[in-house]
Amino acid sequence: MAEPPRRGQVVALLANFCWVSLDRPGPAGQQRLLCTRRTRLAKSGQAIRVGDWVQLDGIDWAAGRAAVAAVEASQRVLERPPVANITRVVVVVALAEPNLDPLQLTRFLITAEQSGAAVELVFSKADLGAPALVQEWLQRASAWGYGAMAVSSRRPASLEALRQRLSQPGLAVLCGPSGVGKSSLINALIPDLELRVAAVSGRLQRGRHTTRHVELFALADGALLADTPGFNRPVLPADPTTLMACFPELRSAQAARRCQFGDCLHQGEPGCVVGSDWDRHSLYSQCLQELLAAAQRSDASSRAASAGSLRQRGNRVEPRLAAQYRQPSRRGQRQLADAELNHPGQEG
Repeated sequence: MAEPPRRGQVVALLANFCWVSLDRPGPAGQQRLLCTRRTRLAKSGQAIRVGDWVQLDGIDWAAGRAAVAAVEASQRVLERPPVANITRVVVVVALAEPNLDPLQLTRFLITAEQSGAAVELVFSKADLGAPALVQEWLQRASAWGYGAMAVSSRRPASLEALRQRLSQPGLAVLCGPSGVGKSSLINALIPDLELRVAAVSGRLQRGRHTTRHVELFALADGALLADTPGFNRPVLPADPTTLMACFPELRSAQAARRCQFGDCLHQGEPGCVVGSDWDRHSLYSQCLQELLAAAQRSDASSRAASAGSLRQRGNRVEPRLAAQYRQPSRRGQRQLADAELNHPGQEG
């Protein structure tokens, strides 16, 4: 008799395989199975992300193997790193080693806000920063709309409030630049894991990638914590009009009083109620100008392509050669030769 389908959650992706945690134990108490993906999923282009709930079949309990037959619909997806069904996104940045970059932090917060999940902000390596610096950043984060925490993996007492928050049911994702101590924090919260960590490059003050893939760890009953690879330049949303919703201070200002025009970009337009007297105005303007410039380049490429000076080749646009420089295609040459063979010219 065939094994009925089982349900589980993807907790790690490794090359062409994934580890799936079962919603109920197997016959011998198995909690996890190493799974491949059915070919029909690959052909349909359906991706599997850590955090996805999946249906399994073809289960071999003795070998601890199975195949993912279907992927259930996901909610609240973080695009980079790709994690599905998240409850909160915890942006982790270091107060020192490497030094905190306000623009980079803002880009990470924008990425987190786009997911639609609750966003938390944690300042790590608080033991390396002067008390005045720690307090300054906590106050700035509060003005931005975030109740931030300052923690240190070397000071267990500083982690208790964070532990309580992350122990709430759901899936919390730790994301941030390389070298800020995400894996060290998880090691401090779950000592048995012993995740690999590395020091920050002394010359460049850049983090070294020690986490190579996304993986979920159980912090408490029903509470999962995702460690993710660090990256240093998060991608901004493609649509400039969605940027404003990624700034809590802008959302609060708009909730209290609406701008005169619905498409106001808060760049000094008439009737703008936001103005420029807020801490992240210059950071918001930098991100907005980057998006507007990208939109202009895209529009220019589209116009040029429609005018015939460019052509679309796959996912990229490239210049179209002038007629005198184009080489006839082999197909065209064959068609011309066939035409001459079937309809030879008449001599006068």
